Amino acid sequence: MKRKRHSPEQVIRKLRTADQLLNQGQTVADVCRALEVSAATYHRWQHLYGGMKSTEAKRLKELEQENSRLKRLLAEAELDKAMLKELAEGNF
Repeated sequence: MKRKRHSPEQVIRKLRTADQLLNQGQTVADVCRALEVSAATYHRWQHLYGGMKSTEAKRLKELEQENSRLKRLLAEAELDKAMLKELAEGNF
């Protein structure tokens, strides 16, 4: 299969379609074929986005990006602090 990135909204839409197909009596393998994703991808999506609405998924993605940005800023601040501490002690 060709590798494709899906937005959270697309994932939630596909999960809703998958729920409908499963309720009609289709197997998970048939649903994965219809959605054009692997079974592992389907189960990962189900774990991450199961029961979410598209607005919640979009907010989750924004929070994850903000969290990674803040972690990066904290790491830079800690490096600066350690560097200044070394300079103050005279260990250069």
